[in-house]
Amino acid sequence: MTNKKKLFKQITIIGLGLIGSSLALSMKKSKISSKTVGYSRSSKTRNTSKRLNLVDKVSNKLEESVRGSDLIIICTPLSSYSNIIKKIIPHISKGTIISDVGSAKEKTINEIIPLLSNDDIFIPAHPIAGTEKSGPSAGFAELFDDRWCIITPLKNNKKSHINKVKNLWKSLGSDVEVMSPQRHDRVMAITSHLPHLIAYNIVSTAADLENVTKSDIIKYSASGFRDFTRIASSDPTMWRDIFLNNKEAVLEMISRFTEDLTALQKSIRWEDGKSLHKLFSKTRKVRDKIISAGQDTVDADFGRSKKR
Repeated sequence: MTNKKKLFKQITIIGLGLIGSSLALSMKKSKISSKTVGYSRSSKTRNTSKRLNLVDKVSNKLEESVRGSDLIIICTPLSSYSNIIKKIIPHISKGTIISDVGSAKEKTINEIIPLLSNDDIFIPAHPIAGTEKSGPSAGFAELFDDRWCIITPLKNNKKSHINKVKNLWKSLGSDVEVMSPQRHDRVMAITSHLPHLIAYNIVSTAADLENVTKSDIIKYSASGFRDFTRIASSDPTMWRDIFLNNKEAVLEMISRFTEDLTALQKSIRWEDGKSLHKLFSKTRKVRDKIISAGQDTVDADFGRSKKR
């Protein structure tokens, strides 16, 4: 019996937080690579990664970590991408694919393209999966099971390279969709980025109420408040970068949301029960469709593609 050919010889994962560690565990489970290398600038993260045996090798040198790899996946905050690309490009082999897991695409891609030569291969991707937890200890191999992964190829990407990234994510249990960076950013702005912004803001508003103490909020929070604001525990650096890198789409969704919220405010002020009931009935139907599609959780990013 012959061994199944590996999809990649060596994969480097730059950044070993929730997504990076989950990738490492999922890759180990699916056996798609002969070797996995992890990089983190944090000694604490590197030590945890070694203890958990996330990858075959943990490196503290970025340039060294990418040598010999035919796939590199950047799993760090968006603001770090340009610096990482500049450092690794001189040290990668010809034909090496660079990809990522970032939640905002158009601005990030526009910043990276000038740093690449015609021979460099960058294929952006975004697994729509996560939790409010962070760090290498938060990872688990099943994170990408039955989740969508969106690939937003560049114009010069070869079909064979795109298919290789597709096969990677399919091997990790994801369903794959290909779309433009612009469409991706608009979809994420309403399904993920705006909900996070609202969650962060409502917690801040509750904490700033003069006649309600923080201990009251903690003690008397109903399950609705706790469930809705759970995502406000998500990594602040990551989400700062997401909002700044998807600024235009997020601002558009905030404007639309504000208009709808103003209309709702008017209905309450004028005791327009008919309008309120009509709106709540409409949104209930939409929510029921989401549940029936299996998307009944609110994670750091949305995206369950099948029923559980």
